[in-house]
Amino acid sequence: MTYLESVYRYQTPPGEDELRAIDSVREVYGIQVIQFNEKERTVRVRFDASRMKGDAVAKLLRQAGIDVQEQLILA
Repeated sequence: MTYLESVYRYQTPPGEDELRAIDSVREVYGIQVIQFNEKERTVRVRFDASRMKGDAVAKLLRQAGIDVQEQLILA
């Protein structure tokens, strides 16, 4: 297993419905951690890169209703 972290910026803060939908994303095989930073309006996702790619993670977030704008480059 190879774990990677991706950080995505969102515009609209997630509401109750979106946070409930995120619970189902957490159950997806390969997703390890999802953390929101409300102050910076980012969501950090740790995932198994041998199972999925960053594009698939962003798609899961969008399907949950998160307004993903861009993926940030981690230094």
